[in-house]
Amino acid sequence: MASTPTLTSNDLLQRLTSALPQERMNYTVIAQNEEEVQSIQNAPSISMGPYLISTGQTRLLTTLSIYSERGDGLERMRLLYMNATALRIWREMGRQPTVMGTLHRPSHKSLLSYGVPFSE
Repeated sequence: MASTPTLTSNDLLQRLTSALPQERMNYTVIAQNEEEVQSIQNAPSISMGPYLISTGQTRLLTTLSIYSERGDGLERMRLLYMNATALRIWREMGRQPTVMGTLHRPSHKSLLSYGVPFSE
């Protein structure tokens, strides 16, 4: 009798994530420098809600996911981890983010700063 392989939770997660569009699973890492951090309008938790209301896009609130963490110097004072929807809106708002790369999930040290956890 042939034995059936036992699937682990990691195997199941891999199957689920590979079935979803890749861009929706990635978080883009944005670095904000000292000057950007000093402007309150560069904080998504302050500026994004009013923008969504004024442009009639409040339905997107349940699809946004933005995490943040303290950076490691003046050029990377704050790191933001934005899902694709959040990054698109950020750019619509006229922001020109400094993109550091992409990750499957935000850093374990980061905290949810706006939106919903691990939104798709």
